[in-house]
Amino acid sequence: MASYRTRCEEPFEFVRLHQEPSPRLCPPDFRGRLMIDNIHDGDVIPEEFLLDARGRPIPEGAWMQCYEAERDWGADLLAREFSLALGLEGYFRVNIARVLMDFGRFPGMTRPPVDHLKRFAINYPFSELLSYDQKRHVLEGYYDRISAAFDASVRGQLIKISIHTYDRLNASGTVRPQISLVTRANSYQTDSRMPFGVFDELYPDVLGEFTCNRVLRDRISLTLEKAGLPVAHNYPYLLPEGSIEVRAQVWFFFDFLRQNFERANPETRGAPAFEMVWNMLMDTNLRNSESEVLRSYLHMYRRAPAGREREFREALQAYEQVRRFLNLDGGRIVELYRRSLDRPSTLGIEVRKDLVWEFDAQGRPIRARPKRIRNIARTLADAVSHYLTEDRPQEHARDPSVEPRDAWYHDRAPADL
Repeated sequence: MASYRTRCEEPFEFVRLHQEPSPRLCPPDFRGRLMIDNIHDGDVIPEEFLLDARGRPIPEGAWMQCYEAERDWGADLLAREFSLALGLEGYFRVNIARVLMDFGRFPGMTRPPVDHLKRFAINYPFSELLSYDQKRHVLEGYYDRISAAFDASVRGQLIKISIHTYDRLNASGTVRPQISLVTRANSYQTDSRMPFGVFDELYPDVLGEFTCNRVLRDRISLTLEKAGLPVAHNYPYLLPEGSIEVRAQVWFFFDFLRQNFERANPETRGAPAFEMVWNMLMDTNLRNSESEVLRSYLHMYRRAPAGREREFREALQAYEQVRRFLNLDGGRIVELYRRSLDRPSTLGIEVRKDLVWEFDAQGRPIRARPKRIRNIARTLADAVSHYLTEDRPQEHARDPSVEPRDAWYHDRAPADL
């Protein structure tokens, strides 16, 4: 039976590493702008959630099989070795077990049966085993704490890579790729646009096409393939809208929009109406009830709370001013953002569990495969180091006689950008 912990001092932590010389070192200029994390290899189920609504112990048999199946075995060790190979000070991890709470999903409760991409943060079977107050505490005591720390950590990052591991087989019984690079929102793949009612409609649909610079994605892919590690892109699944990779992209864009808007309209800085709007736009974790009320007022035409009609009317005017700024010159601000070399990349890397962990005949986890983990991590580090030292400078050194193109998108850029 797999081990787990019941005490959690920090649900989200920065794991500081002791460094040794490495030829794959991340260039010093980028060392503080590269974030490695894993969110699904946590082994902590706080003791308070191992009691049911009546205070009785919940038997391990009710959730242990799900714990073993849900955990990304080997992801933490892979993130550690990857960070060591790059010479980073450390990496970030979520310690809460995924079977209890998945930070890579929107807040809410998962009910079976449910598609993998349509889950919510409180996972099954704890979504059925816990009381209302306990589930509320999962979100307020752990999800929100992780969110606050994660938001602070991701600010200023140029590249954020999340390490995951997935099962060997699809539900159909076919074998999954050894490694998959996940860089596209599920809704964009299926509908060619972002979903209605999740993020604000000011977020441009075109930004959902990729969450990662394609040169970086393809450099990682090429390096892995040359090392004999077959790679797939966005298969067997894509990024759910609740994933950190997608949520971070929305946050990054609205942060960029705010900086440019306030530079052009300095008198709006700190104005209550505009603060309401920016808080709503950047509430990508959907945990701010005030933002939810404003969203419904703006987009569902619901009434403002009693006594706050004027306040919400002013927020509507502020929102429309931001919309007009966004649409200036045919949406030039969007083009500037999506083609910028400083646009952050968020990438999910899925490694097949059997490559990095040993399982018995019944599929139960036994032990790590440290040599394989180290080899994969060093190959990933080679790819990222090559991108930062070779590929990225080449992007800067474009021939001025050639019409500008960007590394994120395949279409032609306007000649004046």
